[in-house]
Amino acid sequence: MNLIDQKFKELKMQDKTALIPFLTMGDPDIETSIQIIKQLEAAGADIVELGVPYSDPLADGPVIQRASQRALKHSINIQSCLEIAKKARQQNVSLPFILFTYYNPVLQFGLESFFEKLQQHQISGVIIPDLPNEEDEEVRSLSEQYQIHLIPLVAPTSNDRIARISKKAAGFVYCVSSLGVTGVRSSFYDGIDDFISLVKQSTDLPVAVGFGISTNEQFAKFSKICDGVVVGSAIVRNIEEQLPLLQSAETKEKGLLQIRKFVAQLKE
Repeated sequence: MNLIDQKFKELKMQDKTALIPFLTMGDPDIETSIQIIKQLEAAGADIVELGVPYSDPLADGPVIQRASQRALKHSINIQSCLEIAKKARQQNVSLPFILFTYYNPVLQFGLESFFEKLQQHQISGVIIPDLPNEEDEEVRSLSEQYQIHLIPLVAPTSNDRIARISKKAAGFVYCVSSLGVTGVRSSFYDGIDDFISLVKQSTDLPVAVGFGISTNEQFAKFSKICDGVVVGSAIVRNIEEQLPLLQSAETKEKGLLQIRKFVAQLKE
């Protein structure tokens, strides 16, 4: 069974909601990304999104854009991210991994090679936010061939596309909580409850929500109506705040502990 399916099945039996952190790989460096993934698991994360840094992101706000710029200085690419996943597994991380990337790097990598490598590196799912549902036939076919879930995003403006997107979804359906790009928010789309309810009516798969969620109060709110909650910019910003500690051998452990505490309190 795909690790994402297995995790949601376990959480449903325990009546729990998945905490799904997003990280930009290679921020601030490869070794620290591996150490942060280990801290996320220790903090109670259930699945982790491994973000491939990209110079022209469609969906990412300024916090993740800055993280991408830091990582790109070290030439982090898809292959680098796969190596990070491999090394994390070698250090006994068992979290399901989802690769978050854009279509151009995937196309440059080669579609079949991409999915072959995902399978080899134990990646369970992939999110490609700039690949329209109506144009994903070749990618979807390969994802099914290699048993990698192609996880779609649906937005409040998706309207009559919601049912069509959900019908072809695998793993879970990712609901975008607000219009615009990622980033910490104090409020969300006005009709968010009705939107999520509409998505849940369109699929038997788990439904997760992301974009802008940053506090344990917000996690608790969405836990009542969703199977999973994605937290991205708030964690990436916390990592950014810890950079002075993370970049010194003497203080690195303290910085890692601060990240672990921040993630752990999201579920408290």
